[in-house]
Amino acid sequence: MEFLEKIIDMTSFGELISQPEYLVMLVISILLLYLGIVKKYEPLLLVPIGFGVLIANIPGANLGVVKIEDSIGILEIAEKHGIINLLYYSLIKTGFLPPIIFMGVGALTDFGPMLKNLRLVFFGAAAQFGIFTVLILASLMGFTNQEAASLAIIGGADGPTAIYTAIILAPHLLGPIAIAAYSYMALVPVIIPFVVKLTVSKKELLINMKKQDEQHPNLFQIKNLNAVKILFPIVITLIISIIVPSATPLIGFLMFGNLIKEIGASTLRLSKAASDTILNTSTVFLGISIGATMTPSSFLNIQTIGIIVGGLFAFMISIFSGIFAVKICNLFVNKKINPLIGATGLSAVPMASRVANELALKEDSSNHIMHYAMASNIAGVIGSAVAAGILITFLS
Repeated sequence: MEFLEKIIDMTSFGELISQPEYLVMLVISILLLYLGIVKKYEPLLLVPIGFGVLIANIPGANLGVVKIEDSIGILEIAEKHGIINLLYYSLIKTGFLPPIIFMGVGALTDFGPMLKNLRLVFFGAAAQFGIFTVLILASLMGFTNQEAASLAIIGGADGPTAIYTAIILAPHLLGPIAIAAYSYMALVPVIIPFVVKLTVSKKELLINMKKQDEQHPNLFQIKNLNAVKILFPIVITLIISIIVPSATPLIGFLMFGNLIKEIGASTLRLSKAASDTILNTSTVFLGISIGATMTPSSFLNIQTIGIIVGGLFAFMISIFSGIFAVKICNLFVNKKINPLIGATGLSAVPMASRVANELALKEDSSNHIMHYAMASNIAGVIGSAVAAGILITFLS
């Protein structure tokens, strides 16, 4: 009997029965894994995050992220609190991984569509309105300004930006914010059509961007696009860093990744490393570490509900703001713009552009707007990073 008692004590069944909140978290982990594996919603992110939630909520495994005093060193963290806490406090809490991921994203990004359609950049900026709207609303609801800003940045639809902002302004909310940000990014194919259906008419959906270009050709054409694409990341880094220095860790790494891509053969190895090995490794560690912060004490509370609801609201307001900006612009110009372009002003590259393109083709099989949507979409990545920098400057 003593032997059997020891066997039972060795398992986690007792804790799972006495503390059912762990069962709730395990169900949430299975849901995230289901969305990533079966539904194919952002599997590169939801699968590591979901598995991180899973292993963090096994009683007795000691793999959940715990609050540790700043005076404790990395080696001591590894010895006393295990590998997950080592990864979290060395890679996440320090703010190391989000810029590294941005570097990989930059190495995968082509700014060509945006440079060819500079007038569409404005809609990437307009979509950031959702961030500042929810910032005000969340502050009025009782969140601190720092917590409200971390919640609101979900509206930028950029996971690394949301994580980086939360690390600096509200690290205790990092888990729920990351889950909300990546979940809503995964649901872009659902959320964008829903907002478009409520706000865009069939006549507007039929605006053909290529026909508009033929009827109203651009007066200015870039003669040497390759040279411009090399100069662009350098110039943008200088301009944004001088105006909003707090945005430099994100913008600087994003533009550096893009620069080594655009230079070509001489930096090809660097570009491949940034967009492949480094990016994939960083994504794995980020996902598992973020998932491991999702313990019952940090997730099952009223603040988490506020983050989930507020994040969705910020997301929808961002989409609507981009659409509304296009509608206003169309009142004053002859060369009309399809409102779907505005709907891609949030980040979530390139998923938002693909969704917008599919919606346009559904109404008119010849209306390919992918190239135009990417212009606004890519501008949204820059816009959300700048918005994060502004919030960090004023609230940190």
